[in-house]
Amino acid sequence: MKIAMVSDYASPIAAPGGPDAGGQNVHVAALSAALVRHGHEVVVFTRRESESVPERLRAPEGYDVIHVSAGPVETIPKDDLLPHLRQFAHRVRDYFSHSEFDVVHSHFWTSGLTAGLAGRTCHLPIVHTFHALGIVQKRYEGAGDTSPPERIPLECKVGRSVDAVVATSSDEVFELVRMGIPRSRIAVVPCGVDVDEFRPDGPRTRRSNRSRLTSVGRLVPRKGFDVAIRALAKLANTELVIAGGPTDGAVREDAEARRLSDLAARLGVAERLAMPGRVPRNLMPRLLRSTDVVVCSPWYEPFGIVPLEAMACSKPVVASAVGGLADTVVDGITGIHVPPRNSDALAHAVHTLLREPLRREQYGYAGRDRAVQRYAWDRIADETERIYRTVSGQLLPHSTGGVGR
Repeated sequence: MKIAMVSDYASPIAAPGGPDAGGQNVHVAALSAALVRHGHEVVVFTRRESESVPERLRAPEGYDVIHVSAGPVETIPKDDLLPHLRQFAHRVRDYFSHSEFDVVHSHFWTSGLTAGLAGRTCHLPIVHTFHALGIVQKRYEGAGDTSPPERIPLECKVGRSVDAVVATSSDEVFELVRMGIPRSRIAVVPCGVDVDEFRPDGPRTRRSNRSRLTSVGRLVPRKGFDVAIRALAKLANTELVIAGGPTDGAVREDAEARRLSDLAARLGVAERLAMPGRVPRNLMPRLLRSTDVVVCSPWYEPFGIVPLEAMACSKPVVASAVGGLADTVVDGITGIHVPPRNSDALAHAVHTLLREPLRREQYGYAGRDRAVQRYAWDRIADETERIYRTVSGQLLPHSTGGVGR
């Protein structure tokens, strides 16, 4: 099949860890690479943010990336992209009209609008993954939500107009149905993990003699790193590494990094907190292997790839029981669920694991097995390909729980 991926703000070749660069970038890149390995042709359309990148390039994994000019050639926060989407869609439509794509897969609500405008005029079936829902984000972030007011009604329009919606968690299915999207057009396909890159054996980052906790993600309040720092203050002889945000030299200038550092100083744990900034993706497995427990303490997380990467490295995970984390981390099997924003519960769970090395090892083995069996990207690509073939008429659905047209 010839597949068009539309990911306007999240380029698959961008380095994760920036303000708007995270799990979606990794998802689009890894899914595209897996589909290429399965013999498909994949072209990713993303917005041009720099004059230095070519219009079209071939990623090492074999998929093409087309940088589409829409609006100023500079980084624009995803919440400010709406005024430029029509221009983006018109230019993507020009590519569609000159290429014989079988299916379009859009990522995030803004890309869903683009795909709708460009794909419908070319009579292409559209599959959509939201990655995050405005109604959920507004519920958890309240006044801190920077999404444009049009987002929620437009998301409903996108969800009801596409041929299939790919939900990444069971929690998201519930929200989508509440938005009025027919259950018959929703399929659950989670995000994946590279189980060859993230594996138990291999080099490890150097560490002290203290127990080590590691948290990874963009430096934004909803990731709950402050909860992890408050838990750290209740744990003796333990250090916390928070990896994410700008590169090392600039992390001290980041507003959220300063807030977290100030909190650590007030709690008297500053010398046990390390914030190395963005860790290159090829070095992330080393960091995860060096840790005793991976802590994921967001109070809002649509899916969360970090727990999968930790499990693939055979590391136990203590995670907030929110969003996709409630699916990926199996409480009492691969890790421990805790209530969000509860540093006491987080500290207690971590303390339990730190004092029981055999339990950590058991959780690690179970996590690795779960990552390989359920979340390897080749399996995710298989499930996604079945949806593509269903909406394009190349395969009849095998069950009512899948996606029909």
